[in-house]
Amino acid sequence: MSIINLFIAGGVVMFPLLALSILAMALILERIFFWLQLTRRQDKVIREALALYRRSAKAAFQFLERNADLPIPRIFLAALELEQADPEEFRIALESAAQAELPLLKRFTIVFDTVTSVSPLLGLLGTILGLIQSFGSLQIGDLGGTQATGVTAGISEALISTAAGLIVAIFTLLFANMFRGLYQRQVALIQEYGGQIELLYRRRYEQSRGFPPYAPS
Repeated sequence: MSIINLFIAGGVVMFPLLALSILAMALILERIFFWLQLTRRQDKVIREALALYRRSAKAAFQFLERNADLPIPRIFLAALELEQADPEEFRIALESAAQAELPLLKRFTIVFDTVTSVSPLLGLLGTILGLIQSFGSLQIGDLGGTQATGVTAGISEALISTAAGLIVAIFTLLFANMFRGLYQRQVALIQEYGGQIELLYRRRYEQSRGFPPYAPS
């Protein structure tokens, strides 16, 4: 049976399933491109920015501006743009900027969750509609004749929608979980690198105020 025949046999629910699969595929491709660009560049950029900041705050700021298309450089810039901020203000600026970046990192999560939840239900609905149609055509007294054959064929066709719904849901769920893992790793990196630049800023701030560098007792 060809794909077109399978699609037709699945019934009316195959149309919303097709729409959901196209939507999920488009968003998955967008997220793959986003995360590839992010993971390929950002770690190297932040390490270089921190090394520059140890030598020159101005050079680090200019370097971060050239890479402001990445989330963590934008977070750093939001804090470094403050004029004469004390360490507490600097920390608050970092945390606020990080919170503003989180929706971008987990973008389309709700859509993926919706697709994985709705697709199996649509498939089940298609099966129920197919069974209703099959048994509706069954006539008592003809259980061994052509009507029974039609019912069997109708049940087989009705199950196609369930299979299609599960395929769409499983495919989307695999990528959604992968993106969720990348998001959690990115949050951990924001906390790690944010802590590093906060310590560097605090040290630079104390030195500018004439405080002796901190040394453990």
